[in-house]
Amino acid sequence: MKKFFIQCALLLLALSVSAKEPQIQAQELPKEQLQKQKVLVASLAAKELSKTLPQRIDKYTTLLSITNKDATLIYTFSINTGAKSDEAIIKEDHTRMQKVVTQGVCQSSQRFLESGINISYLYQSAKTKRTLFRFDITKEKCAYKSMK
Repeated sequence: MKKFFIQCALLLLALSVSAKEPQIQAQELPKEQLQKQKVLVASLAAKELSKTLPQRIDKYTTLLSITNKDATLIYTFSINTGAKSDEAIIKEDHTRMQKVVTQGVCQSSQRFLESGINISYLYQSAKTKRTLFRFDITKEKCAYKSMK
């Protein structure tokens, strides 16, 4: 887990150099060109972050993949729910998970979010492959102060 976050930090550091330039250019680029740039950054980030996957996060959770759809990075996790049913997990854990995941992503992915790249965390059952949770995090869902 520590190694994963170090790799993420290094990637974010590398992207921060290029992310500053798009912010400066954002005022000069047409909206369509800016969107293409965001998609490219999301695609490159997904490719780089996926190099060490799958990766076990804890005794219940494995990060399976990181992909992008347009300018959204999609992290797909598998959860070993043990004896609990999918319905019980959804009912009992959704609110808690959403809060923890949103807070964590807002802190760890601030550079992406501030640049207009959204993050989605998708959790599926290891047993049934059913989607248990999907948390879509945008800059607006985080309490960032404007950098202007």
